[in-house]
Amino acid sequence: MNKFIIFTICMALGFTQASAQTFPSGSVKLVVPLTPGSGADTAARIIAKYLTKVWQQPVLVENKPGAGGLIGTAAVVNAEANGQTLLFQSVTFATNPATYKKLPYEYSKPPVNVSYLGDTPYVLVTSPDGPYKSIKDIVSAARAKPGEIPFASVGVGSSTHFAAEYFIQAAGIKMNHIPLKGGPEAIQEVMAGRIAFCMASLSTALGQIKGGKLLALGIASKSRSSAAPEIPTIAEQGFPNFDMSLWFGLWAPNGTPAVVVNKINSDIAKALQDPEVREAYAKVGIDPKVISAEEFNKYVREEISRYQKIAATAQIEQQ
Repeated sequence: MNKFIIFTICMALGFTQASAQTFPSGSVKLVVPLTPGSGADTAARIIAKYLTKVWQQPVLVENKPGAGGLIGTAAVVNAEANGQTLLFQSVTFATNPATYKKLPYEYSKPPVNVSYLGDTPYVLVTSPDGPYKSIKDIVSAARAKPGEIPFASVGVGSSTHFAAEYFIQAAGIKMNHIPLKGGPEAIQEVMAGRIAFCMASLSTALGQIKGGKLLALGIASKSRSSAAPEIPTIAEQGFPNFDMSLWFGLWAPNGTPAVVVNKINSDIAKALQDPEVREAYAKVGIDPKVISAEEFNKYVREEISRYQKIAATAQIEQQ
């Protein structure tokens, strides 16, 4: 083999090893495309606190809300591809391709899928004073009045909209979508009985459920939640394999070295096994899960395809 080629290969190997050993070389910016206090923001700050100790560099959470998370995503996409700027996003990363005609990145050069962090299942909630006491009641009412019974979401193409449409399609019914401005308004309309139901993350609705202000008819996971084992799954009520959750992940700019991506994924895996991190996530209803970068890459592709199919069936127009 040509000596120059051997030298080049050795230099490249040395560079990649150095990249892993020296990362991070300074403070790391964790961009959250949602407002402070949101579920994603809380989850991001928990992991940022741990990584700050492990990396011995400040991991700073920066909130950049707006446009369904696209503003924050754009900030990361346009950052230097060295792992020092990361995106902490939810399942919205997978719903956006079905919701928006134009994304802040080319389909051929998307952000790098770095790590899955955890999830919280959706739960179908209604008013405890309303006429619906089971999933069957909702389905029966919708079949009796096709397209008339209202359900709420936090906006067209939002993750809660997709979760509700997923249920509606599984049930083979038609309902009237009422998009609202945010989660609190949707919950309030349901509690008041003006809306039949909405899908909310368990972490968001658990307080009102425990307090008797909301009635949970079914949880959208394969098994019951340890946080609320009394809530039956939607799957066990006649919808086999019904499973949809609000999940969180980490992304890096396209072109970030694989060795850096793998180091971040490895350190996240250690964080998710740390008792303090697990306890902090449990308090906000998030179930931490460790998977490899390759597995996360496959999962994201499957989720994007899944939401595109739901959007097509529901005729959700791209914005």
